[in-house]
Amino acid sequence: MTNQELEYSALKILEQQPDLTQRQLAEKLGVSLGKTHYLVKSFINVGWIKFGNFQRSDNKWGYAYLLTPMGFVEKSATP
Repeated sequence: MTNQELEYSALKILEQQPDLTQRQLAEKLGVSLGKTHYLVKSFINVGWIKFGNFQRSDNKWGYAYLLTPMGFVEKSATP
């Protein structure tokens, strides 16, 4: 899988399941947890996704990855 295909797959998965942990995302993508962390961090840095505690919970399950408008554009531009 190329980096572009990996990015598209990750964005598509996060759009459908924003509450996944990085470990769960890594399993779905079939890559290491470290590579997934690097990928998610790069998405946040370029503004394709937001990460935050959207349920105002101290529980780790209260966090979610949400695609930004730029993230939707990038996902739709990739075949």
